[in-house]
Amino acid sequence: MLNTIIQYTLYLVILILLAIPLGIYIGKVMDGEKVLLTKLVAPFEKLIYRILHIDREDDMSWKRYAACILWISGVSFVVLFIMLMLQGFLPLNPAKVKGMSWHLAFNTAISFITNTNWQAYSGETGASYFTQMIGLTVQNFVSAAVGIAVLFAVIRGFIRTKKDKIGNFFVDFTRIILYILIPMSVIVSIFIVSQGVVQNFHTYETVKLVEPITLEDGTVVTEEMVPMGPAASQIAIKQLGTNGGGFFGTNSAFPLENPTALSNLIEMLSILLIPAALCFTFGRNVKDAKQGRAIFAAMFTVLVIALISVAVSEQFGTKQLENGGSVNLSAVSQAGGNMEGKEARFGMASSNTWSVFTTAASNGSVNAMLDSYTPLGGMVLMLLMQLGEVIFGGVGCGLYGMLGFAILTVFIAGLMVGRTPEYLGKKIEPFEMKMGVLACLATPVAILIGSGIAAAIPSIVDSLNNTGAHGFSELLYTYSSAGGNNGSAFAGFAADKLFINVSLGLCMLFARFAPMLAMLAAAGSLAKKKKVAATSGTLSTSNFMFVGLLIFVILLIGALSFFPALALGPIAEHLKMIG
Repeated sequence: MLNTIIQYTLYLVILILLAIPLGIYIGKVMDGEKVLLTKLVAPFEKLIYRILHIDREDDMSWKRYAACILWISGVSFVVLFIMLMLQGFLPLNPAKVKGMSWHLAFNTAISFITNTNWQAYSGETGASYFTQMIGLTVQNFVSAAVGIAVLFAVIRGFIRTKKDKIGNFFVDFTRIILYILIPMSVIVSIFIVSQGVVQNFHTYETVKLVEPITLEDGTVVTEEMVPMGPAASQIAIKQLGTNGGGFFGTNSAFPLENPTALSNLIEMLSILLIPAALCFTFGRNVKDAKQGRAIFAAMFTVLVIALISVAVSEQFGTKQLENGGSVNLSAVSQAGGNMEGKEARFGMASSNTWSVFTTAASNGSVNAMLDSYTPLGGMVLMLLMQLGEVIFGGVGCGLYGMLGFAILTVFIAGLMVGRTPEYLGKKIEPFEMKMGVLACLATPVAILIGSGIAAAIPSIVDSLNNTGAHGFSELLYTYSSAGGNNGSAFAGFAADKLFINVSLGLCMLFARFAPMLAMLAAAGSLAKKKKVAATSGTLSTSNFMFVGLLIFVILLIGALSFFPALALGPIAEHLKMIG
């Protein structure tokens, strides 16, 4: 047990130690300051501006900034949608993968432009090398860069005074990709290739099984097809960009995607590294490091609570899982607890930590079967997404979503003491409050409406592998994953259906762009305002009281929005298992 606790602690400590210097580096890049890579990258940056006729000094209003985001996202969708349907005729397709149906292509294209990476197909059988590289991997960079760019537009809204401009989207977008995402992806790619992750253009290989398998009909299987491909380059950015789309169907549980304990550690830390670092970037760039530490403390506290909850739930399992003592749940001579669906190569702690990290971030990669978690363990993973993916969340979008909750928190606090609420020296007035509420409630609205409609359709319910409370949990998790722009799956759910593909696609679009546009609008409004001098009556937004109030508001909204649905799913299943 002590070794397990040390493992959990070590993962969190390493995350913090890496996030602080990275946060400073990102802040310098986005402020246009010289960094270690400036001499190497600056010529490429200038060349891009020259070719695309981008004026670095051109400042944009929030509406123009938003229009640029919608334009690049729209073009990305059309190109990827066509590519997915025509991939059977495109090159680099050694497995002869056919084009997708229009509704699956629609779902997949939206999934990748929204940083969700929900996949209703298996990577090695549903997408060609060309599609994986030119389509999906490129969108992993694009969608991640868009999220980070919006965050910096929001930051400028707080630090600028009496201006109606919040920066140049194309400059932000270019810097993020050139100075942050590409260098980090190259480093991670090289490391995981050294651990055995595949990166090639070979055709799929046939290998002999160590032990033949006899099927129910008596057929003896002696060979197995092993997929190949340029996997490492996509895996690196899918983790760093909190995308999560798997090159292989079994994702990070697949030995050629995640072969060793070291690759598991690096990939797992990569999921939360940039989102955690951006908290410290935020403090640096608003010229008040305490503000960044306060936001980080709120996120980190909820993350630790979630990790402890999942760890305890999975370690002790349930009476039903123990099956009258025939299943060993003890930690004697084994990892202990509920090992069903966990990755035996990595053990309980690594599987639990990865699952919490990936659902806290909008990253759908998994190294364990989430459907096999205990009801309460699975509920915590589900709730992390339902809170709006603000417990670190996706790169950029997690933090600007949390700032929406911060605006809501200071507004509530202002009402309690009878003062006009302020945050970072700017008055929070009705318009900012409305935008903050929209950003906070977009995810619950998308999840609850989508899952509610799906649950009322008999054909969807009949397609579930499980009935009762667990079946409802699978359905609820699916829409929570889409609404939280996460992409992980609870399994047991036949996702490639017309209604599911279209409804999840619309859910992903709304949950991605409604909060994004709301926070950009708030940033434009805040940038026009003057700074308000702090007085003795000003609410501190960097102390323990504010951190506690912020956490309370986040959990309150989550509890009020989702308790009835959770009561029908994981809570009911837990009560049944212990009854």
